[in-house]
Amino acid sequence: MLWLAVGLTFFAILLVAGALVYAFSPGAFPIADRLSRLWQPAAAQRKVTFREKQAHAAAKVLSDVGKMMPGGTAKNAGSAKLMLIRAGYRRPEALMALRGAKILVPAILAAVVLITGIASYNPLFVWALALVGGYLLPDMWLARKVKKRQNTLRKALPDALDLLVVCIEAGLGLDQAFMRVSQELRITHPELCGELDLVNAQIRVGRTRIEAMRELASRTGVDDIKALVAMLIQTDRFGTSVSQSLRVHADDMRMKRRQRAEEAAAKTPVKMVPPLVFFIFPALFVVILGPAVITIYRQFIGMHH
Repeated sequence: MLWLAVGLTFFAILLVAGALVYAFSPGAFPIADRLSRLWQPAAAQRKVTFREKQAHAAAKVLSDVGKMMPGGTAKNAGSAKLMLIRAGYRRPEALMALRGAKILVPAILAAVVLITGIASYNPLFVWALALVGGYLLPDMWLARKVKKRQNTLRKALPDALDLLVVCIEAGLGLDQAFMRVSQELRITHPELCGELDLVNAQIRVGRTRIEAMRELASRTGVDDIKALVAMLIQTDRFGTSVSQSLRVHADDMRMKRRQRAEEAAAKTPVKMVPPLVFFIFPALFVVILGPAVITIYRQFIGMHH
């Protein structure tokens, strides 16, 4: 009876964890999602999917739990808020949801440790790992989301710069060029287009272009975007040609993208060494040397007999 209760509790925790992962994970078919966005007009009313409903429900639960946790220092709260913004979570409830995750994840891991009884092997280490690891796990997940989104923005920037150069040389102003780039690349690079839309919205409500672009650099945290913003600010201050500066910068970004691709290709043989050594070579040795070892073993057994 005890093992039945333990098993049911364990599977219930796995079900809850799987539901959270399913709710917050991206779609399984990104190609189908892109095709659906191409087929449907942007202004059409989009239906809320089951995944989004579950994500909103989980976020509400985490936010309600996070309200019970003390806010901490203003510096830590500002750093966590900046990380959430860089990860793409701009809603006010995101910070409360992060705090709620720092409460629920250690509680779930502690419940797993208590139910399974694995703390009997090394209580101090297991409990410390469950509580401290559970508290740090949301921050690790958030850092991974930030890095992934920054890589997406970095890859989208060369295409946006090429189109921006075309728009500027066609006679559009910089603000209108940003709007045009955001409209044209909304399907292929939605993250970067969202950032450009936010810059345009800030300029329309009265902020200067320099302030909006500096906030773009701080909000994304991408080095390439920071270099672009610095170049545009210097161009605006010194009165030099925007189109010529953008063309030079676009060529530099294109060369950097090529170099990053070559670097990733050069790292591939090194990354293949651990799977080859630990998974493929042992299987090959068993298949190639196995019959010879068996034959030699039988010969030695026959000699002793």
